[in-house]
Amino acid sequence: QVQLVESGGGLVQAGGSLRLSCAASGRTFSSVGWFRQAPGKEREFVASITWRIGNTQYADSVKGRFTISRDNAKNTVYLQLNSLIPEDTAVYYCAASSSYYPGTDAGNFPYWGQGTQVTVSS
Repeated sequence: QVQLVESGGGLVQAGGSLRLSCAASGRTFSSVGWFRQAPGKEREFVASITWRIGNTQYADSVKGRFTISRDNAKNTVYLQLNSLIPEDTAVYYCAASSSYYPGTDAGNFPYWGQGTQVTVSS
């Protein structure tokens, strides 16, 4: 059974930091991504990483502030969120793909976690 379990969300003031975790189990994946969805908005790509080599991709809105990484031994992917702004408030989802090049389209990630809430106060 494939499982992606996110953790690490919470309430933080603008300028603060959080680290999200995504623990994967049930099968191996080629890529893992993070997406987010704010109230009334569509789900959007945040970042992704290839499991074997560690190639990363970021949305322009988070470049220089967020960092995605993975720990192969723990089957866990992390998203470090720094310099948070109120516009980063959203439910953050971990998603996984069998493709090495899934791009930024959520439709290319068949496996999803339940999401974790990140709220940034001004």
